[in-house]
Amino acid sequence: MAKVVLDKTKCIGCGACVANCGVDNGGNFDFGDDNLPVVKNETPTENTQVAVEGCPVEAISIEE
Repeated sequence: MAKVVLDKTKCIGCGACVANCGVDNGGNFDFGDDNLPVVKNETPTENTQVAVEGCPVEAISIEE
């Protein structure tokens, strides 16, 4: 089963993933307590690929 993965070592906290695929819009990402993006839903949605392609540091992947 595919799942969404965020590499926190690469993440710069820009929030593009939340803007493109936030949980408020049925997506995968939200801001955590430290104000950095976190994966709230590991199941890929129709907008997950937009978040993958929109991440400027390639910190997001979809793994099988």
